[in-house]
Amino acid sequence: MKKKINLKEYVEAMKFKINDLNIKIFHFNLVQVNTLVCYDETGNGVIIDPGMSSGMEQKMLFDFITKEKIHINYIINTHPHIDHVVGNAFCVTTFKVPLVAHEAGLPIYQNAPEYGIAFGFPVYEYPMPDVFLNHNENLIFGNQIWKIIYTPGHADGSICFYDEKNKLVIVGDVLFAGSIGRTDLPTGNFHLLIQNIKEKLLPLDDDVMVIPGHAETTTIGNEKMNNPYL
Repeated sequence: MKKKINLKEYVEAMKFKINDLNIKIFHFNLVQVNTLVCYDETGNGVIIDPGMSSGMEQKMLFDFITKEKIHINYIINTHPHIDHVVGNAFCVTTFKVPLVAHEAGLPIYQNAPEYGIAFGFPVYEYPMPDVFLNHNENLIFGNQIWKIIYTPGHADGSICFYDEKNKLVIVGDVLFAGSIGRTDLPTGNFHLLIQNIKEKLLPLDDDVMVIPGHAETTTIGNEKMNNPYL
């Protein structure tokens, strides 16, 4: 007999802790974006790739942050594709904190309303980023220091966040378990994507956890050994 899924247990299972960093993963909108809430014992945190496209999804995010008493410091976009930015306005309006991204993604992001309509998303506003992050800079919140790694190829403006202390890297749609980001959308470049993965991500330690923008987590070592694209 097939075991019945306990929805509450399933949702709770998407929250885990690595050393002093708590990570909650929501799967939002029709393409199941991994929207992350990362926070530590100071109560400070960030929202990465707000993909909420409905009032129900907005409530899920808000209720979790309220329950955990998290003070959001930044709203972060790993890249400007519509499925990763559709919840920007809700987050910026609700939490009243800076929206941060890479400046090279602006040409795509500025067309977000048109992309939203084309892909069937509700019509929302798309606030401009307040802070632009650059390669090798640090993003700091609470007791966390994340290094910015600029990795275009899937899209201009794609950035990864490397947490050396907690041995994880948040990669957006650059790298997946057994796959890579698609390169057939505007500013996609297959050779540039492969180059950036090999030169900037694969040199990280094998036990570094990779948290992608969709689907399950993996490790750098696993992708070195098993990813057919690499």
